[in-house]
Amino acid sequence: MAPRLTKLQKLQSGASAPKKVAAEDSLCADYLNYLKRECHLAANTVAAYGRDMKQFVTWLDGRKPAGLSISDLSAFVGFLHDKGLAPASISRNVVAVRTFYKYLQLEGLATDNPAELLATQKSWQRMPGVMSPSEVESFLQAVKKSDAFWERDRALLEVLYATGCRASEVCSLRVMDLSLSEKHLRCHGKGDKQRMVPIGGRAIASIELYLQQARGKLADRAPQQCDELFLSRGGRPLDRVQLWRLVKRYADRAGILSKISPHSLRHSFATHLLAGGADLRQVQEMLGHASIQTTQIYTHVEHSRLQKVHTQYHPRA
Repeated sequence: MAPRLTKLQKLQSGASAPKKVAAEDSLCADYLNYLKRECHLAANTVAAYGRDMKQFVTWLDGRKPAGLSISDLSAFVGFLHDKGLAPASISRNVVAVRTFYKYLQLEGLATDNPAELLATQKSWQRMPGVMSPSEVESFLQAVKKSDAFWERDRALLEVLYATGCRASEVCSLRVMDLSLSEKHLRCHGKGDKQRMVPIGGRAIASIELYLQQARGKLADRAPQQCDELFLSRGGRPLDRVQLWRLVKRYADRAGILSKISPHSLRHSFATHLLAGGADLRQVQEMLGHASIQTTQIYTHVEHSRLQKVHTQYHPRA
């Protein structure tokens, strides 16, 4: 019987291209399992890394990752750019590949990490899209009582803007996470980290109306009860795709021409807080950013707005 080859021997063997691709697929599966089991990354993050690694394996086309140089990996970034990926998506791909090489080093499958020399995430950073306060008001008022689930939709949009929570965080909110009398809620963020987020009076009133008049009726439609706050027409937890569609529908109705997503409300929340004089550290805590550097992008957005105001109104601008 032939001796069993190790992962490293398989990668270094002269097998045909299809077998190499299969080996890389298996290695990527091991890597994603490592991210989930040992790094304790959130399921959505692992899924995103999985999509990124599929693109990396496609680009490898049978080549050994351990034999690539920084020049090769730079070509991978060019490959992503040619596909028309947004800067943020390219940045995430770079981070996924960099972490993949760290995993190879831990497994003894690579001696160095050429991906460390790739452009950093900050280099691919771009300004987030931000709605003006008047656009936000029009957007929130776009929900009408003639809509089938208007109590839920109004509460949902109010919570998105009032808390700055991510779409996945709003979808995973449970009724038990609410402390409306104390004007805050418990948010389950990335890596299952929890934080307390303040919530304003308008959002609280919308949530209370939804709980009193609509949520129970939606919950009765499901085969079994669930704890999530926002439910679909079938009584199941609302997912991110459904949330995105609702945001898109009401943005169109409000006549907002710019591209709006659930994340636009998060960006607007942070920018409007800073414009009102909020402390950057406080905004960081409410957004659940691990690093203050991530939050600082909103200071650049606010600085851009001030420049426009100065140019428009100052007599010597």
